Amino acid sequence: MPPQLPTALRVIAVPAFQDNYLWIVHDGVHAAVIDPGAAEPVMAALASNHLTLTAILLTHHHADHIGGVPALLAQWPVPVFGPRNDGIAAVTVPLGEGEQVEVPGLNWTVSVLDVPGHTRGHIAYVSERAGAHWLFCGDTLFGAGCGRLFEGTPAQMSASLDKLAALPDNTEVYCAHEYTLANLRFAQAVEPDNEAIAARMAHDGALRSRQQRTIPSTIASEKATNPFLRYRAAPIAEKLIALNKLAPGADAVAAFAALREWKNSF
Repeated sequence: MPPQLPTALRVIAVPAFQDNYLWIVHDGVHAAVIDPGAAEPVMAALASNHLTLTAILLTHHHADHIGGVPALLAQWPVPVFGPRNDGIAAVTVPLGEGEQVEVPGLNWTVSVLDVPGHTRGHIAYVSERAGAHWLFCGDTLFGAGCGRLFEGTPAQMSASLDKLAALPDNTEVYCAHEYTLANLRFAQAVEPDNEAIAARMAHDGALRSRQQRTIPSTIASEKATNPFLRYRAAPIAEKLIALNKLAPGADAVAAFAALREWKNSF
């Protein structure tokens, strides 16, 4: 008898608020939701796809990522996986770096990475299954950008992004916001001669003109176009120095901090 292949898992993007993506992973029967900032669109997606919720996975404590949890739990009393050190009262299974989770109801194992910076306790979920690499990274890594440093430091965030950049190039990046075009405009200001950024702007701009998602991207694409993964590149340091945003001879973390400060007011 030939080996039985694992049941295919699929990812559904659930738009919410102005630019959030809430992610549902399912096997056609059972489902886990990542960062349900609102309950109603998740419930609608579950109903329309005839799915039963079996787990909730959270990356950090911001309201647009956890706001729907109480209403979902009222209908489905499922485990809530989330960061150990980010102050989320609803978490029933606290997690941190290096831990693995067998997601209830699904033949799906995810590994946990600590990625502080946006918040102090932010985590990300990584999976590799049947050749598919997925990253659910909340607000740490965006398409061509990264989250603001609300609680962490430039050293923490740059280290977190370095950790994500070390994942396989074909890892699909499921971040939580549709910020890609705005981030690419900043990336072009940072590296105006980067042809990969220009090509991505054309490609992703065409997607958005048709109201289509730019997410997921891939780690390979981010390493080629995202200034917050490319902050060690000499042209970026030269640009920052030329604009008096970085002192000559400053280290890589200072360059990262200067980039983040520039983006904050871009």
